[in-house]
Amino acid sequence: MILNSYERMVARRYLLPGKGEGFIFLVASISLVAVALGVAALIIVMSVMNGFRAELFDKITGLNGHAVVQGYEGRLNDWQPIAAKARSLPGVTSATPLIEQPLMASSNGRVEGVILRGMRLDDIRNNPVIANNVKSGNLSLVTPGSERVAIGSRLADMLGAYPGTTISLISPEGRSTVVGTVPRIVTYTVAAVFEVGVYDYDNAFVIMPIEDAQNMLLAGEAISTIEVQTTNPDKVDQILAPLGPEVRNKGVILDWRQMNSALFQALEIERIAMFVVLSLIILVAVFNILSSLIMLVRAKTRDIAILRTMGASRQGLMKVFVTVGVTIGSLGILLGIVLGAIFLFFRQGVVNAIQYATGANLWDPAVRTLTELPSKTDPFEVGAIILIALVLSFLATLYPAWKAASTDPVQVLRYE
Repeated sequence: MILNSYERMVARRYLLPGKGEGFIFLVASISLVAVALGVAALIIVMSVMNGFRAELFDKITGLNGHAVVQGYEGRLNDWQPIAAKARSLPGVTSATPLIEQPLMASSNGRVEGVILRGMRLDDIRNNPVIANNVKSGNLSLVTPGSERVAIGSRLADMLGAYPGTTISLISPEGRSTVVGTVPRIVTYTVAAVFEVGVYDYDNAFVIMPIEDAQNMLLAGEAISTIEVQTTNPDKVDQILAPLGPEVRNKGVILDWRQMNSALFQALEIERIAMFVVLSLIILVAVFNILSSLIMLVRAKTRDIAILRTMGASRQGLMKVFVTVGVTIGSLGILLGIVLGAIFLFFRQGVVNAIQYATGANLWDPAVRTLTELPSKTDPFEVGAIILIALVLSFLATLYPAWKAASTDPVQVLRYE
């Protein structure tokens, strides 16, 4: 929308408060702040939701892969041909054998449920989710036959087990004796404590070499799962489709969507719902712009009539008031982007400050799954938020602008 010099001058004049127009300026300022808060709230919430999903996805797939081949009854005996076939498929980057079994762990008189995970030595050391998040101890001490393990940080806190402490793993599937089956109890030394940032993993995982896990569970050469990583997790079902005949009658193929379908569907629904609800804040702010422009038109009726008698066109007056309203909306959007960026940068500090001031635990990892408030800003979503705010601001200016352009200068100057 191109304005000539007098239209720009009039629009600039109407944006600034005149004598006796302080209330109109106050309403316009409130409209600007309301737009800013609406835009900031949308950017913050959508960024946190995106960050939550991305962080959760990275942590989950980092430990569980994009898909798994899971043997019937938790046992996969003839697994080598399946792993070789998986590695040969285009789009597959790795196929890793694992043993995973729920057990009980005991240390310092405390007992907790744990998940035993047996991995090949290279896979333990090269897995960034584990290797890059060691809080204490030395992961390199976890070697086959060493009777050493790595455990999650929250499990370490609950058991009071730290590097150098011994823990006992209890398996109900022990050896048969004349008095029945005796649970198998094996003692290990904690070599390292890791914290991947996902509560369920830090709270339960005990990681050891796969050979030690097979001995602990008396599994022989069998494993329970083959973890598969691909180049495109969104197309994992298509990539692994040729593996179906090889797995048939031995196990099932589960991708990350099937393993965590309820969680990710809930996140997506919540994300959409939050976007719709918070968009109402911008809509309310736009109504404030509408009301402030109506008040401005009413206050400037005499000025508008004089401009009309001096030759101002209806179209020119419409452009003036549309410019005023859109400028208020645009300034609010810019302020909202700045506020959103500042909040996201200091988000964890803000959460900690609120928790300290109120004494409430706003981010309980047991409920939120992740240990810190995540954030990932999507430029396309930010662009959509800006576009929505601009369009609504523009629409809010149409009626006041039309009302101003429809002013009859003869009637106004006759009676005013």
